[in-house]
Amino acid sequence: MRRRQLPGEPPPPTKGELKRQAHELQALGERLIEAPDELLAGLPLPEKLRDAIVLARRITSHGALLRQKLYVGKLMRGMDPGPIRAALEAVSTAARLDSMRFRRAERWRDRLLLEGQAAIMEFIAECPGAERAALTRLCRAAAEEHASGRPAGAGRELFRWVRERLADAAPD
Repeated sequence: MRRRQLPGEPPPPTKGELKRQAHELQALGERLIEAPDELLAGLPLPEKLRDAIVLARRITSHGALLRQKLYVGKLMRGMDPGPIRAALEAVSTAARLDSMRFRRAERWRDRLLLEGQAAIMEFIAECPGAERAALTRLCRAAAEEHASGRPAGAGRELFRWVRERLADAAPD
């Protein structure tokens, strides 16, 4: 039952709004359970919530894990979710950036193997600190290896070299 609204007061939250907030906090709690230990250690969480999260990570039974997730969500209702959301978002942003850098290095490696000298010149233009002779040698070795069907040791070495040069050239 809703309480009466006094003049000048904001309206009280509806039952639906309260449920939506509880579901959001429940989802946030589940993300905390799956978060890395380093992140959990850096957050200012109440001891009861921290213990519930650690316990949830150890539970293997489906039903018990579901109950523990509900309990974590209940404990989340009594605290400010802002810092937790910010920390989880920072972790997901960092992971997304790492993934983007990895895919970029893969694309460059593939281009270098397929296009040869034209791609080498473009890579040197994009990463001025890269040595042309070393890049040419690595590309040639990886291409020969690929053509002969041998394991991809030189291809992996080319990938690592490209990834390092892209990381050096990227502005922080």
